[in-house]
Amino acid sequence: IQAMSQLGIDIGGTKIVLALGDEQGEPIRSTRAPMPLSGDWEADLRAVAALAETLLREATQDDISLRGALERIGVSVPGPIDADRGVLINPPNLTNWQDVPIGPWLAEKFGVETRIENDANAAALAEARFGAGRGVDDLVYLTMSTGVGAGVIAGGRLIAGSFGSAGEAGHMPIELGGRLCACGLSGCFEAYVGGNAWRERLRAELPIECRAVELAKGDRSAVTPEHLVSAAKQGDAVALAEFDRWLDDVVRGIVPIVMLLEPSRIILGTIAVAAGESLCFEPLRKKLARVLWPQQSARVEVVPAALGRALPERAGLAVAMNARSARAAD
Repeated sequence: IQAMSQLGIDIGGTKIVLALGDEQGEPIRSTRAPMPLSGDWEADLRAVAALAETLLREATQDDISLRGALERIGVSVPGPIDADRGVLINPPNLTNWQDVPIGPWLAEKFGVETRIENDANAAALAEARFGAGRGVDDLVYLTMSTGVGAGVIAGGRLIAGSFGSAGEAGHMPIELGGRLCACGLSGCFEAYVGGNAWRERLRAELPIECRAVELAKGDRSAVTPEHLVSAAKQGDAVALAEFDRWLDDVVRGIVPIVMLLEPSRIILGTIAVAAGESLCFEPLRKKLARVLWPQQSARVEVVPAALGRALPERAGLAVAMNARSARAAD
């Protein structure tokens, strides 16, 4: 019996990760490389395709049953995208990659179905299949990194919405007329808890005499959320108070998510994972218990993302497996 394989591709602003997976999406072989950015998207895609061909060739040398058995390609890309058409619209970190038909181009090149998803949705699918979301059908994943990307899975299915952008929890307003967000709106969840926005606030508001600034070698203009988290873990009072303030803003974003979707699990990535259980998750659950209905706070799990550095290998494969599952359901 010929084994069928899935190809996952994770495209980022600086690097690309390709992974070949088995029929269950488990990685067989993977490779990482700097993201080719020549200024010509088609030349860049040809370079990506060459990396994929090398990966496939090496895999079939190891396992002859995989030869000619590529079933599907899944691609994780920074948004915004048109997933139905397989088009990457205008990502901020990929110069000259505007309106790029990644899905159709790769489908023609390799002769297999190709599906693309924005990176937050791909991460949600990966955590659901391989990580902290296993065993539940209703979850919300929040990246909690540079910005606040989000992916929503309800009833076992990724929610896309009428226009393909459903689940953008990072751009829910948590304060009308509040801080300006990088997206152009004001008061967004991301403008309060996203890494970039938090960094700028720390640099403007932290007192010079505090541990986070010390960790930044005394330069407040160099302070990052990582410095703040490290200082809080060391027990610095200023950092602990600032982190508590950040958690209050996280609560303001999570409560409407719970009220609207009532997922059984909320998965937080990056900053929250780095902060850990005692600094972040334990106090966050207590804060949520005070503002949710008791039956909700008792049942909604708030947990750290599990995949960490393995996420790029899993993201594209999860997109491929999700497309496979959707096809089977239809």
